[in-house]
Amino acid sequence: MAYAPKLLTLPADRPRLTRALAAVTGAATTLVFAPWALAWAAPLVLLPLLFVCLTQSPREAGWHAFWYGLGLFLSGTYWIYISVVVFGQAPAWVALVLMVGLAVIMATWLFLAGYVIARFTHGEPLLLLAVAPAAWVLVEWLRGWVASGFPWLAFGYSQVDTPLAGWAPVGGIYAASFAVVFSSAGLLAALFTTGRQRGIAALACLLPWIAGAVLATVEWTQPDGDAFRATVLQAGLAQDEKWRPENRQATLDFYRDNTRIARESALVVWPEVAVPALLSRERAYVAQLQSDARESGQAIVFGVLEDVDDRGTRRIYNSLILLDGERQQSYRKRHLVPFGEYFPVPARVREWMRLMSLPHSDLAAGDDVQPLLAMPDGTRLAGMICYEDAYNGEQRYALPEAGVLVNVSNDAWFGDSIAPHQHLQIARMRSLEAGRPAVRATNTGISAFIGHDGELLSTGTQFRPVTLTGLVQPRAGATPFASAGNQPVLLLSLLLLAAVRLRHR
Repeated sequence: MAYAPKLLTLPADRPRLTRALAAVTGAATTLVFAPWALAWAAPLVLLPLLFVCLTQSPREAGWHAFWYGLGLFLSGTYWIYISVVVFGQAPAWVALVLMVGLAVIMATWLFLAGYVIARFTHGEPLLLLAVAPAAWVLVEWLRGWVASGFPWLAFGYSQVDTPLAGWAPVGGIYAASFAVVFSSAGLLAALFTTGRQRGIAALACLLPWIAGAVLATVEWTQPDGDAFRATVLQAGLAQDEKWRPENRQATLDFYRDNTRIARESALVVWPEVAVPALLSRERAYVAQLQSDARESGQAIVFGVLEDVDDRGTRRIYNSLILLDGERQQSYRKRHLVPFGEYFPVPARVREWMRLMSLPHSDLAAGDDVQPLLAMPDGTRLAGMICYEDAYNGEQRYALPEAGVLVNVSNDAWFGDSIAPHQHLQIARMRSLEAGRPAVRATNTGISAFIGHDGELLSTGTQFRPVTLTGLVQPRAGATPFASAGNQPVLLLSLLLLAAVRLRHR
């Protein structure tokens, strides 16, 4: 006990040490996400940072939050190095600049969160209940939106298997994040108050979990028609093998032959850019698939680079193509990856990238609102390609018309890292928010069938050829999130901060 007061004064007495400890705590926070999924620890890892926000100046709290964020994003997104160096064949220093640069930008957003929390609480523990979750959620939303955004590692994703997941259909991922931080703030306030205030804080700590468990029992959407059989195909080719000319025919044969074998399935889904060529160069192959679909009566959905001549301008889209034996429908990726699918740099930098053998040409972005892909039986599919499913508002335009979500990805870029596991966790959250089942196909894994409540129904083995079949039940109706989006949670957060500010005045 004698060491307790000394420990609590460390942020003021030895800020360099405690900033380093904040970075270590941030790095450890990665463990609350997949694949480790220590979700119960999410409120606990925030306690030291919230304590600093409660007891130190806004500037010092901001710097502790910055170092916490730096540790979190360096440990949680180290796989950027793998994609750039191992598969992108770029110099190691380029990968380090990109990886560290992104982590610094994201940590700067957390500096803002720490600063605001300290500025608004004025050392009052109970005010943390209003200020901490509000500030944290607003910053999470901003870093996932400004300049295209990077919404990875939002706290709510860690809770997909806990009672706090019940908040996702109501207010989306940011409602789940709000609940995590609210619970953590309640726990800290309970430690630093007495009497009635301690009781209020303890109740606040438990309230999100109790309410989340109750909300999880609500069926926000309903089954729509009969369930159908679907099959996901995964070739299992590593990124450095996929585009080799000698592997092209074997890849095309794998997908076509296994689609024919799965002729009892009403829907067959291939991964992102499963066809390793431009669409215009595989007309004969597509014609064969269309003939197969006509004979089997099924819908075949596959990813490909779709090249289009638009009034003399050649555009290339990252597309999903649906063949039903009669029509060829397409969904074109709308939210492109900066420095992966488009390059917001001057012409001189682009030329340097070309000389360094780095990708330097832009893909075209699809329209913000596109016709939904439709199966022969009329079931409509909401398509999401890779990175798009990290943005929780991307699929809302398709709801409630779409009965099923289809997500295709190419997580082969990240090798045997934590990224594919994190991405699957994100995909599960999208199903929870929309109240829709999802069919997920990836090049090397993790392919999966996901229930409308985010439950993992089945998954394929990574880095191996996979044919995964399951029953899919389309859903109708709309969750509160599908109807209102992020606005209610963001508005609540703004109102809480405004109310606290007015109280101080």
